[in-house]
Amino acid sequence: MADSLLVHEIYLSIQGESTFAGLPCAFVRLTGCDLRCSYCDTAYAFTGGQSMIVDEVIAELEKRCAFTGEPGNKLPLVELTGGEPLLQKNVHPLMRRLCDMGLTVLVETSGAHDISTSDQRVRHIMDWKCPSSGESKKMLTENIARLKPSDEVKFVIGTEEDYAWAKIQLAEHRLDERCPVLLSWVAPLEAHQQDESLKPVPAGHTPITRRELVECITRDKLRVRFQLQIHKFIWPPDEKGV
Repeated sequence: MADSLLVHEIYLSIQGESTFAGLPCAFVRLTGCDLRCSYCDTAYAFTGGQSMIVDEVIAELEKRCAFTGEPGNKLPLVELTGGEPLLQKNVHPLMRRLCDMGLTVLVETSGAHDISTSDQRVRHIMDWKCPSSGESKKMLTENIARLKPSDEVKFVIGTEEDYAWAKIQLAEHRLDERCPVLLSWVAPLEAHQQDESLKPVPAGHTPITRRELVECITRDKLRVRFQLQIHKFIWPPDEKGV
């Protein structure tokens, strides 16, 4: 169908990351991704899913997440994630519809896709891939200038080399003057999450613990927000729909 999306799951949970962490949030997870990051914990969303038109996605959100009714009873936060949501062109009319409904719309996206094509009311959580992901060379440097103050940049840190690289990006692009910056620790993958298509961590990298990462941030007095994926401390780390 001309206005369809391939949707892997729609669910209600709490926001596990970003400056919105801890808030109730509706999620639309779209199928498909063109990256294969070494630490990816949603490889199950690379394939599968159900074809839905935008009206059907909105209807499912309204049914599950109470977007209708009195303004005070509406859940105001929704995130489009994946996979990589910007791979599907019909994510844009969905963004607009959700923004028109008065919702706060988050889009979890990598830095490999042009974020300027999104509705300007959308808040991007842009995952700027570090070297241990195996995908850092695919980031679009032009996206840095496209960031709005309401957007956020996330660095997923798994190694000492990632941290050193992220510090360089922070300084070179003065990212903390553009928008909030998040440093997220790589949680170890469960055995069945280690999809064979994922990139290996480059040779010579030294793993970093979450404590070491925090100590590096405080030592260097970085103006960033350390974060953990708090949903993984509530539910099993491999559970879907949370």
